[in-house]
Amino acid sequence: MNKLRWAMDGGFWDLDRSTPRTLEGEGRAVPGEPLPLGVSRGTRLSRPKQIDFFQRFMFAPFIPSYSASSHGFSLQRVLALPFTENWFATLLAQFNLQKFVSSFKKNGALQSSRLENIRKHLEDKSLYALGFCSELLLSPCDTLLLSLDFYGDDNNKKPLWPGLYIDKAGNYWDVPFSMAIDLASLASDSGASYHFCMHHSAGQPMQLGGDETVEVPATLLPGISLKSAFSLKKNVEIWRSNAQKLKMVQPFDIFLSNPHISASGVIGAAVMACFGDNSVRAQVVDESQQFEGFCLCAPAVKSTLLVDAFSSVSFTVQHGNFQRLLLDLTRFHARLDFPSASKFLSGATRLAQDFCNSQQPTMETVQAICPKATISFQQQIAGPFSFRVDSGVEIDWKNKDWHVCVDDPVFAIEYALHVLGSAKAVAWYSPKHREFMVELRFFET
Repeated sequence: MNKLRWAMDGGFWDLDRSTPRTLEGEGRAVPGEPLPLGVSRGTRLSRPKQIDFFQRFMFAPFIPSYSASSHGFSLQRVLALPFTENWFATLLAQFNLQKFVSSFKKNGALQSSRLENIRKHLEDKSLYALGFCSELLLSPCDTLLLSLDFYGDDNNKKPLWPGLYIDKAGNYWDVPFSMAIDLASLASDSGASYHFCMHHSAGQPMQLGGDETVEVPATLLPGISLKSAFSLKKNVEIWRSNAQKLKMVQPFDIFLSNPHISASGVIGAAVMACFGDNSVRAQVVDESQQFEGFCLCAPAVKSTLLVDAFSSVSFTVQHGNFQRLLLDLTRFHARLDFPSASKFLSGATRLAQDFCNSQQPTMETVQAICPKATISFQQQIAGPFSFRVDSGVEIDWKNKDWHVCVDDPVFAIEYALHVLGSAKAVAWYSPKHREFMVELRFFET
């Protein structure tokens, strides 16, 4: 179902997030809380297949990852078990190198033999984690994936759901039982599209580390939520270069080989129905603001119906064909999301009244009409290597001067695999969450 979630929906729907916290290398966004663009990803290979690709074709014996709040710096390796053409199984092993080195330095002086000391530390089960994954190809577009994880760390005695949930603050949540179904129309450059999602959860969500005073997200509480949307999208090509490309030179990425300026817009409406404990707080969209769209609540039967509209505007500029060895690609992308039309119209009405009455607008009024801004910048360094940064942009409302600051930036070095047309190895780091990861991505701009 990952193939049915596309990047443009990141502002309104729930994309998976790349994370080194799990062996699968991903976690799902808490429903209703979209994640930063730099770590939100749709279609991609499973984590074991990514590591297998690195080992076989890029001669990388181990793949590093880092998570400050979990296992620290670790190394991963995969053993592939291709049973048939349609059945692929893998055994993923993870070794906690940081914990091994720290323990070795701490207790090294107590051992008479260095080799004996190393052997003793390598026998520590808490250094290891194993993940078994089975992928059965049902059709060219459908895959049945089963996975099972084992952690040697004593802190993980309780079984963890392979796909942890992540809220927008970066907190990880383990839900005892969770099931989701996504149905969507195929993504297109322009025209109408629809999206339907059903999410069911049971049991009390458990936070893994972090601030224990954080309240459990409403949409993870036991219950069933149904969400559907209809939207219209329009792409406008402002300018496209007609200059000749270098002959007999293949671009490093075919999707990044045409200089252009373009813009796009999306407008639509969403309906969400909640049944169960999750309906009690479902009408609260933000921790400090009430939902201002159409809301119908029936506390007696624990149900809530929410209706609202949304819109988004994006702008993209690219210079260079990504063919030459130096500085032949500069790309900038900006997106403004208005996730709640009712909130925007309410704020705009109050702002107009303040101006008519010659009153200074309040901070809450200005905040209500400001969209969520996301920017992305990519620059070729040399050959297939490029630098990229993705970040949200927000106003510091606590500062009287309303300074503009970045929100949850993600920095990455990308290596384009031009022999595959449009594929890249990405090494990214998130300063806010202190996470580092190397992964393989296809057909992404």
